[in-house]
Amino acid sequence: MKKIIRIGTRDSQLAVWQATLVQGLLKQHGYDAELVYIKSEGDTDLVTPLYEIGVQGIFTRALDIALLNGQIDIAVHSMKDVPTVPAKGIVPAAVLPRASYKDILVPKEHADFLDDLQSIATIATSSTRRKAQWLNRYPNHSIDNLRGNVNTRLQKVKDNNWQGAIFAAAGLERIDLRPENAVDLDWMLPAPAQGAIMVVCKDGDEYSLEACKNFHDEDTALCTQIERDFLRALMGGCSTPISGLAEIKGSNVQFRGNILTPDGWLKKEVSLLAIKTNAKEMGKIAAETIIANGGQEILDQLRNA
Repeated sequence: MKKIIRIGTRDSQLAVWQATLVQGLLKQHGYDAELVYIKSEGDTDLVTPLYEIGVQGIFTRALDIALLNGQIDIAVHSMKDVPTVPAKGIVPAAVLPRASYKDILVPKEHADFLDDLQSIATIATSSTRRKAQWLNRYPNHSIDNLRGNVNTRLQKVKDNNWQGAIFAAAGLERIDLRPENAVDLDWMLPAPAQGAIMVVCKDGDEYSLEACKNFHDEDTALCTQIERDFLRALMGGCSTPISGLAEIKGSNVQFRGNILTPDGWLKKEVSLLAIKTNAKEMGKIAAETIIANGGQEILDQLRNA
């Protein structure tokens, strides 16, 4: 029996863009869908740094509740916001092809100071992962907190005395807001699943699962699973300075990951290569490898902080 699939989304410009993309994909395959707007805690508290709020899934929990309550049929998330252990009763329905995984710097004016690793500057971000990697590279810089949707954060860069702020490239590029002077941070490893979009539904909702499998991307699903397995094995969340990137290289998968102390002083890295058909356990193996090579010291510091 044909029905209208209710798509749950936050009401930010980026979230609506992502939900509208899924609505279009459903329509291409003969399914009717409508958007249902849900407010999240992450949208209402724009002052407290995310790492101080201390909860996983701050941007997904309200949508999870709406799914379980039957207000919506599917929810569309930036995959990096989705906890590695889903809420009971909620299952992945599709992972869309990945956009850019990169972080970028949006400078207030110019980015000449990036060439001098001993420069003095103030950079804005609410991400402990970005903060830790930035301070590891630029130990003389200061980090200020930056919250809000992408439009709000871009305006804050103009209104404050920062030298720049860090954003996810995909978020700005999707809604055509990437400034011309933005700089790709090729040296910075992204959050696990950054640049990917995940659709989830209620366990047992065969209609929605059948609809969404039409645009599920296996390569992105494999890479993001490896990255999220790495994060989960290190017991990390959105407030932990853990980064991971898996990429398809021909018939192989290359994984790079790191973990840092929040101040950036201590950093441990891992790099692995595996045949694509044997890559499913790669994230767990990478986590075990980094723990055995000094990562446990950082984990102990994070747990005792």
